[in-house]
Amino acid sequence: MDALSLSQYALIALVFVWSGIVRSGLGFGGAVLSLPFLLLIDDRPQVYLPIISVHLLLFGGLTVLRGQQQYRKDPQNDTSPVDWAYLKKAMAIMIIPKIVGVMGLVSLPNDVLSGIIFVIVFAYSLSYIFNKPFKSQYPWLDTVFLILGGYISGTSLIGAPLIIAVFSKHVYKNQLRDTLFVLWVILVAIKMAAFIWVGLDLQLKHALYLLPPVALGHWIGLKLHRRLQQAEPVMFFRLIGFALLSICFVGLYQAIN
Repeated sequence: MDALSLSQYALIALVFVWSGIVRSGLGFGGAVLSLPFLLLIDDRPQVYLPIISVHLLLFGGLTVLRGQQQYRKDPQNDTSPVDWAYLKKAMAIMIIPKIVGVMGLVSLPNDVLSGIIFVIVFAYSLSYIFNKPFKSQYPWLDTVFLILGGYISGTSLIGAPLIIAVFSKHVYKNQLRDTLFVLWVILVAIKMAAFIWVGLDLQLKHALYLLPPVALGHWIGLKLHRRLQQAEPVMFFRLIGFALLSICFVGLYQAIN
């Protein structure tokens, strides 16, 4: 990144503000909704993936800790901001596929993986936008989605939409963001360990330089999240639907180009 122009640095900073807003506002999308813009500025995903991962670990961890502190200080609040029961259940399903994906023990074509993700996510996004959520009578289908999401999150960072499609059905909206943050911290920590193992530069210096714009986005996103918490459930899930639909369009754009 040292050879970039001043205008490129400014644009990258703006993208990281956006990533902070999306991540802390919704609890997902910080990577998949910012990486395409970063690659338009500087086409080196191996530079930006570690930076995004470092920021997620930092701000995701801080958000969860803050939520837990507020929960403990409020004697009238008997509901944890994290759905630990469902998180443990999901992790038991996802951990082996995640490790398989990280280690590259099973290799599937990228176009096949992307196709599976975006078809499923597209269907879920429309169901939320039009307030016709899927009422699956087949728990095994959720298990399949979690297995695929775990595996794909091991090979890359694009498995989140598939996981969100399942979690948003089983976790209350006031617990969804923090539950997802705990999940992302676990999954990204495993991925970061793989980065270190293969000797990939974690870009810690540039991650530090980009902390102020991400922190600004994080602060704005926290305010957005509070507004979403007060909104009607239909509006909340409709916004999730539009976010997922945006992810589909981003994926389609990347496939075409």
